[in-house]
Amino acid sequence: MPWRQRVAVQTIVLSDLHLADAEAVDLSRPMWKAFKRREYFVDADVAALLRHSADGAEAAGDTLEVVFNGDVFDFDPILRMPDPPPSPIHWLSRLRGLGTEQWMSSFKIGLIIDDHPEFFRVCGEMAQRGHQVVFVMGNHDLELAWPQVQDKIRLALTISQNKQHNVRFCEWFYLSGADTLITHGHVFDSYCTVPDLINPLISVRGKARVRLPFGEVANRFMLNGMGFFNPHATANYIMSAKQYVRFFFKYMVRSQPLLLWTWFWSALATLLITFADFLRPALRDPLTVEDKVAAIAERARATPAMVRQLAAAAVPSACTNPLAIVRELWLDRALLFMAMVYAAFQFVVWINFVWPISPLWTLLPLSMLFPLFLSYSFKVKPETFVKPLIDSNRAEWIARITGAKYAVVGHTHLPELQRIGPLYVCNAGFWSPAFAEPDCKARLGTQSYARIAAAGDGSDSGRELQLWEWPPGADRPKPLNLPPRATPSGSFLAVVAQVARAATTRKSKAVRGE
Repeated sequence: MPWRQRVAVQTIVLSDLHLADAEAVDLSRPMWKAFKRREYFVDADVAALLRHSADGAEAAGDTLEVVFNGDVFDFDPILRMPDPPPSPIHWLSRLRGLGTEQWMSSFKIGLIIDDHPEFFRVCGEMAQRGHQVVFVMGNHDLELAWPQVQDKIRLALTISQNKQHNVRFCEWFYLSGADTLITHGHVFDSYCTVPDLINPLISVRGKARVRLPFGEVANRFMLNGMGFFNPHATANYIMSAKQYVRFFFKYMVRSQPLLLWTWFWSALATLLITFADFLRPALRDPLTVEDKVAAIAERARATPAMVRQLAAAAVPSACTNPLAIVRELWLDRALLFMAMVYAAFQFVVWINFVWPISPLWTLLPLSMLFPLFLSYSFKVKPETFVKPLIDSNRAEWIARITGAKYAVVGHTHLPELQRIGPLYVCNAGFWSPAFAEPDCKARLGTQSYARIAAAGDGSDSGRELQLWEWPPGADRPKPLNLPPRATPSGSFLAVVAQVARAATTRKSKAVRGE
């Protein structure tokens, strides 16, 4: 079996660096996209971790495998434009960022390369020293699918021709050492996956583009126009109505007073573009279908059968449920409120035929309907990251398809390590600068990563999976001590789900005779 010929000895997995272009300071809006400023870049810490890990591996006579597990680059928040552009740019792209044609993606990765020289320098150093550097695509860097983008990255690494094989780009997963499946995890999130993982391109007005999922379209057309929200911290942009009101009056009432209008038209644009792209057929060449699957398998150290089976294990896109998209955008509440205003106005108009009254009387029926609006609003909860990326069924599939005993994901920015069915599932966490508020004073999370290496006790029990962290500015890592997983208070369904997962795990062990 060719995918089992090479067993990696030491592997480190970093997820969600979200490297983008550096944001200039806007004196009129000092907190606008402040999280993107150069002062918050993590490049120096990434370089220190990689060099420390490579030195340790070489001292032990091993080869290091560095896997960037998705969202290492972030093409979404880049708003700069080429001057002059190679072709005309749509007015919406000028407002919210370039699209995903190959020249556009190539321009954006060029900006990232220019602003992150230390990152590309250390990655090239790793490959030049004989270590492996693997880029697994995530939902924020799907544009890595373009050959021109990959070529630019290889050129930026400045490695010799005989070391080029040490760098590889994988579509959505990678098998490390025949014992670990590494995948970003967006393919298990219905809001961030696409209908066809094997064929990522679509045709828009006769030009090939990378298809983007709903989450990325929302990032570009909504969050790019609301720069006080930090997309690296979910709690910073997914809030309750009360929290949104507080946030608006604290940070945005002066700098962006027309926020409601910005949100409304951006949400409508997101909805229309998402479904238009979802309905477009993938670009396929019938004569090269098998060659493409074989190439994906070779890069991922897998087999063509694994590629097809893992693609089938992904969740369907949320676009198959339009109401879910409408709810996530809050458009259901907007339409309900407009319907209430219309109904109240019509009620007053009909009364006015019989008894002339002031239009201000519209407020009376509207106030009577408002409790119904509030009741509905409080019942609707965001569904983003509610379900685990890998549940017991999916863990069983992964183990049977790949033969792996470990799975490493990212995407949710929540580091954890737990046993799910036959797999030990690790979320490697994130490195991107996330803050509690737009002033970027209170840093959220820690710079965590997964490490898979031979057991330290010298036993022949294979590799062990552990979570580590690299504190900002540190010179060495330390084990990541995770707090106990808490069950949300009052969540009966969460308790039931936890009991069900435990029962499923016991049943799986019984079936395997453990």
